Amino acid sequence: MPAPPDDTRSFRSEVVSVRASGDDGVLLRIRPELSFPPLRAARFFMLRRADALSPAIPRPFSVYRHLADGSLEFLIKVMGRGTRALADSRPGDSLVTVGPLGRGFDTLDGDGPPWVMLAGGIGSVPFYMGIEQALAGMDGGAPVRSQDVTLVYGAAHAGFLYELEAFAALGVRTVAATDDGSFGFHGNVVQALVAQWQADRLPAEVRLLACGPERMMAAVAAVARERELDCWLSLETLMGCGVGICNGCAVETVPEGPLGAWPVAKCCIDGPVFSAAAIRLGH
Repeated sequence: MPAPPDDTRSFRSEVVSVRASGDDGVLLRIRPELSFPPLRAARFFMLRRADALSPAIPRPFSVYRHLADGSLEFLIKVMGRGTRALADSRPGDSLVTVGPLGRGFDTLDGDGPPWVMLAGGIGSVPFYMGIEQALAGMDGGAPVRSQDVTLVYGAAHAGFLYELEAFAALGVRTVAATDDGSFGFHGNVVQALVAQWQADRLPAEVRLLACGPERMMAAVAAVARERELDCWLSLETLMGCGVGICNGCAVETVPEGPLGAWPVAKCCIDGPVFSAAAIRLGH
């Protein structure tokens, strides 16, 4: 039976800063009372304020940046009471923090086809560190050349392309797309990806990573199956506990896939990153 990672702890963190990002987001920086070695991209923490303004159950957030001074940044879309409480935090406020949790991306190496990272709205969060780690090389893998990483970043409109300039500043090819045509390619992430192939801006064989709304990721997985591409999905499934107890984040598995011995996987401890061949979305 899978269990939370060995390095998971419950502890307090102090809010360092909060600033607005996009139309409805904030960039929250916290200073944990514990220190961690460099965290793998796509791992997450459960966060809530220590006062009564947050719900009793914390909310899961992928790490956006792990800075050299040990502080952590989270890019948060304000959607309800829990995220509003975090967005309204002030420097010095105390947060209940549980983590690091989940499995992050496997080694992003430069020994295979180029990488294409597909982000939908706030699903961009794990890709900042993912790009940093790919370019630097991780786990002894060969560094990825900047020209072999493409970020396709889509959203409903320009105001939901959070921190787009920061991603572009990483030096990789960045393709923006909006459903309403307010910025970049006029269409969704999958349409933008297909347009890149049609314009010969990507080779036929690439490796795909995706994070965003479930319908978007189901469409990405379908493209991967059709083109026989390796593809991994970082899910945004709702969670209650983050440590595998509540069963609130069950994900249907593919019977013939690598997790098919059990009909469901737990996103919090088996994921949040899954091979697209292992899970079934959009059903």
